[in-house]
Order: sequence, then structure tokens, then C-alpha cells
Amino acid sequence: MATNPADQSAPAVLPESAPETEAPRATSNRSTTPLSDTFKDFISGGWAERSDPLPAPRAQAAFAAARRAAISALHPGLRIVIPAGSAKVRSNDTDYAYRPHSAFAHLTGWAADAVAGSVLVLEPTATGHEATLYFREAAGRDSDEFYANPEIGEFWTGARPSLAHVAADLGLATANLDAFADVLEATDATTLLLRDGDSSITDQVDGRRLLAADTEELDNDGDADLARDLSELRLVKDAWEIEQMRLAVNATKQGFDDVITDLPQIVAHERGERLVEGTFNRRARAEGNTVGYDTIAASGPHACILHWTRNDGPVVPGDLILLDAGIELDSLYTADITRTLPISGTFTEVQRRVYEAVREAADAAFAIVRPGIRFREIHAEAMRVIAARTADWGLLPVTAEESLQPEHQYHRRYMVHGTSHHLGLDVHDCAQARRDLYLDGVLEAGMVFTIEPGLYFQPDDLTVPGEYRGIGVRIEDNILVTASGAENLSVGIPRTADDVEAWLSATP
Repeated sequence: MATNPADQSAPAVLPESAPETEAPRATSNRSTTPLSDTFKDFISGGWAERSDPLPAPRAQAAFAAARRAAISALHPGLRIVIPAGSAKVRSNDTDYAYRPHSAFAHLTGWAADAVAGSVLVLEPTATGHEATLYFREAAGRDSDEFYANPEIGEFWTGARPSLAHVAADLGLATANLDAFADVLEATDATTLLLRDGDSSITDQVDGRRLLAADTEELDNDGDADLARDLSELRLVKDAWEIEQMRLAVNATKQGFDDVITDLPQIVAHERGERLVEGTFNRRARAEGNTVGYDTIAASGPHACILHWTRNDGPVVPGDLILLDAGIELDSLYTADITRTLPISGTFTEVQRRVYEAVREAADAAFAIVRPGIRFREIHAEAMRVIAARTADWGLLPVTAEESLQPEHQYHRRYMVHGTSHHLGLDVHDCAQARRDLYLDGVLEAGMVFTIEPGLYFQPDDLTVPGEYRGIGVRIEDNILVTASGAENLSVGIPRTADDVEAWLSATP
């Protein structure tokens, strides 16, 4: 029986009475697809034999298997369902570019090339779990899907891989998505689900759980534990992940170089921030999958808006531009780097003062990073410098020491965000980890996170002298904890005020 080509979100069996070409977003009022048997017979024949040589397992296959084993050990005897997620609608019949759920990519090694709607199932055994990857395999030419279904047909979206090809590529057993219906039928209290992976699957699993338990109230505590464990599994990166982070940082540096090269055109355009975004995004598509998050190209006072992503303003000589951007590789690992650049090529005296204070805070935070300290200490060390400098400039109503007391925190007016977050498959990685393993957690070798202090003086902030208003500075680096200390993965991107000016002057 064929998979349902009409529903990307619900892996259900197609009713025999439904036409193969049925699609919920098909534009029947403008469709000109031929429907005659004569055309179907003609388009189904005359194709060359396809060669689909089986690949050797990709490099991350062994690492993904180890991650699955770790999750298996945490949940013995329980079925584990990890959906990749369906395509998401952007507008009418137009979808966003597909990206699988990060937990799915982490456990399978299937990333930018994953097939939408796929599901990883870990079935319990006497010794652990057996993993099977369910996905919609390629449709044969005896079906009209390949030319008549604009949502998943090969003529429209490209050919899908075979079960055997993916099995060899990922080192993982595979099955047609139709067979996942049997897994759903077996759903009961022993099934754990990644709830935010695919809303359709979540609804189906919840419905079967209610029927199996003969109750009207769901107990999703097990699912919450699974989500937590999947998140915490990524706190310490393995060797393959660390190499991906290095590559993502290197690609991101090229994107920053491109922006500097294009500065003359950027400055000349009335919406120069858009050109910054476009230049960086071009590099992201050339070197990786896409950007890891919406690029922040914040020029002038826009730099004081922490998540400025409209990027519709001019880039004016004399101002600073804060560029917060990262390239996501095809593996889906992303960098997250910020540099603040003087658009004219040199900092003014006040801009340099603010910039170097932020760099001092970043350097102080980095200097204490080593296995054994608590994650929260990084932020505290950066804040110590921020409080000292803002006090030196007469911006605080109390001393720096008094401001650092929990009941005061006056200096935080000028930096309300945190200093660090974990980084990896998600730009804010490991988000569902427990507080005692994240903010209160002890650093271990293999952890990767940001250090990103800043100072932001809003253009209408009357607590600061006029010369500071409208200046926003952030310096963000990607840090790897090593066995004996730490490595700044992005140290090759100029950081000091002098080096930044030299960087700008050296670019034609």
C-alpha cells in the first residue's frame, strides 16, 4: 500500500479509495496536470535504470550510534519515538526550508539532507533498544506521485533516497513510513515521545495513550524526562561535534570578511543593514546549510536593540555596526559570533573606551574557564568588569562593589542579558537541561558555549552623558572547554580595537 502523498505531517496509510495525487494544498483551480491514462502510461516509461550505489557510513554514524546507546541506557524497557518533524508552512502552499528537529539529527546523523516527516524509533529489547528509521522512500515510476504531487513529487522537490541507501549511509535500520502505523498502534504507557518533534504524531500518540489507559488525563512526565535527557546529552560534545564547531566558526569568519569587503556598497545603500545580512547569508549558503539564526546587522543606535533583526536601516560612517551572525553547516552545527565594527574604519575615543571595556570583560570571563568551575561564574566575572567600568565613568549611583550586590545591580541597566549560553546544533543549545546542570552546572571538557558581554547605551537614556547615547557594543566568542582550561575557537576573528581597525584597513 502506498504512503499518503497528501499529508506530510501524518504518517498514515493512504485509504484505497483516495486518488494518489490528492494533496491538501493542491491548487486544483489552476492545475493543468494531464490526467489521461495515455499520458500516465507515456510518462511512466522510457526512463533509464538508476544506479544507487550504497555509500560507506558517514563519519558521524558511529557517534550517533553512541548517542542512541546513551539514551537507551537512561530509558530501559521503554519505546522511544523521535520525530524529525514535518515541513512548516510559510504562506499558503509555500513551506519554509526544511530542517529536522535537532534531537533527531543528533541521534541519527541525518541533518540537512533528512527527509521531512521521518521518525526514529528505539524499540526496547532484552539488552537495550533496536533503532529503526522510518521515512517516505522514493516513489516508483508506476505511481503518479513523482510528477503529479507538487508537495513531495520527484519532479517538484527532487528524488528521495532508497531505504537501502539511507541504511548504509547512517548505519541504521530503515523502514518505509507506512510501517510506522504499526508503531502507533502499539503505543501505550511504555512509549516515550519527543513531543515537540511533530504535532500530528503527538496528537496521535496522546489519543492512543488515553484509550489504552481508559482515562481523560494524560501523564506526560516521561516525555518531559526524555526531552530533558536529549538536551543534556548535548552538553558535552564528542570529537566529531567539536570538529563541526571549528568548521562552523571558520566559515563564519569568511562571512565577516565578506561584509567588510562589501562595506563601500553597504554604506552607499539606504538600507545598508539589508546588504550586510545578504552578504553574510550568501556565504552561509555557499559554505553550509544556511545561517544558524536570523542575522543581527545593527548599525548605529540599532546596536542597542539586543535582537534587532529587521535590518532595514542605513550603515553610516562614524557609527558602529554590531554584527551578530553564525553559519550553520550541512551537519546543522552552528557558530554564534558577534563583532562590533567602526564603519569609518576607526573608533572614536568614546567608542574605543566602551569597546575595550567590553573586551576586558570578555577576556576576564575567558581567563577563568576550566573544568570544575560553575557555569554561572563566567557571567559573574564579566559583570565584575562591567560594574567597575560603568562606575569609573560615573554612571552608577553607588560603587561597583555595591552595585554587584544582588539587591542593587545598577550596572545591569546597560547589559541586561546573560554572558553565556551553550552552543551546538541549536544556537541556544541544551535549552531543556536542568538548571543544576546548566546555569549551576560544573564545566567539563568538551562543553562549547559563548562568552558575549556587551554595553548598550540607549539613545534616550538620560542616566548617561550624551556622548555615550546610541552606542551599542558586544563581543561574542565561541569557547571550548579543554582538559586543562579553554580554547577560544573564534580568536582568529579580530577582537581588540587595534586589530579590528587593522582588519578594516587591510580590506580593499
